[in-house]
Amino acid sequence: MLTFLMIFKHTPENCAFVNARSAKIYAAAMSKQKELEAKHGVKMVGGWNVAPEHLSVQVFEAPNFEAFQAMSMEPEIMALSSVDTIEIKQAMAIEEAMQMVMQMQAKP
Repeated sequence: MLTFLMIFKHTPENCAFVNARSAKIYAAAMSKQKELEAKHGVKMVGGWNVAPEHLSVQVFEAPNFEAFQAMSMEPEIMALSSVDTIEIKQAMAIEEAMQMVMQMQAKP
């Protein structure tokens, strides 16, 4: 499984706590998220919100890049880009990274 981070950032004016349009877009995405994850074989591992910074981070596992990209391109998810700047990063667990470092150190 591959791990992906979705990092969402918006301006205070676009915050769903004060902007009805943004709240509607977020509600639509959140109501479909589990269905879209199942459709594409993707699983959200966790999500965190840093309200004072208007920042959210979601972590997903996907069988491959194509599955994650297909989920990300669904209309409800794409609509989020009208209120948020979204960064997507592929990541690995610290344990995996340390294992790679140890393997490199073992080579002559």
